[in-house]
Amino acid sequence: MVKKRCPFLISVPHGGTEVPEIIRPLLLLDEDELRYYCDPNTRVVFDFKDRVVAYIDTPVSRMIVDLNRPPLPLPLRDPDGIIKVRTIDGREVYRPGQVPDMLLIHSLLRTYYFPFHQHIDELIDRQPVRVAFDCHSMLPFGSRLQKDAGKVRPLVCLGNNGDRQGRARKGSIATCSPEWITLLADIFREKFSVGSEVAINNPFSGGFISNAHYWHKGIPWIQIEINRSLYEPDETSSPPDHEIQDRSIRLREKIWNVLTSFWKQV
Repeated sequence: MVKKRCPFLISVPHGGTEVPEIIRPLLLLDEDELRYYCDPNTRVVFDFKDRVVAYIDTPVSRMIVDLNRPPLPLPLRDPDGIIKVRTIDGREVYRPGQVPDMLLIHSLLRTYYFPFHQHIDELIDRQPVRVAFDCHSMLPFGSRLQKDAGKVRPLVCLGNNGDRQGRARKGSIATCSPEWITLLADIFREKFSVGSEVAINNPFSGGFISNAHYWHKGIPWIQIEINRSLYEPDETSSPPDHEIQDRSIRLREKIWNVLTSFWKQV
């Protein structure tokens, strides 16, 4: 008997680690640094591809093409934009004078960026998607160049482009109702046995993916940010890779329990 899939779209845009060969000699960052600035374990934590009607991720590193940024502005006007030239803590991504030129940027966007966003719209058109989740991880503390620099982050942050109660901000629009996002937050608190450590629109309120595709199709979107401390070691410990994998898998099952409980109640 085939198990019925949930009517969710799961987007995992920052789990990739691949660097195109044409880009590799231009970079200052090494493999460990590239991995640190990406969200590689999100492809384990949010691996619900066999349980939902629509799933999308990407192999490419966000440090090469960030799929959760608008297509403009390009570097050097936005150092942390679609083509990154600086990390969230101020490190240069490329060697001096080696930032990709417009021809290379155009090639990268045609190869990775525009097909990703086109595929999301196609999934929504072809599949019975009722709600979409854009899924990420976040570092335990705000980095030096971020708005919450040095501050402790919650265990879970949910975003709908609204205020801290999930309501639409003046002059803007929320990507789902405040009732939906507060319900999801309450279920996270219940299932994870925490309180204020589940936040709404703080420190992140949702990126380009959830906002753009809500405007395109009108399907509700919620951005989910999971604190890496839930599965990665702190600076004082270094568990083996298989233990981090096990933690990620256990966390995946807890999150899936949250999402299915949420859907039963909306």
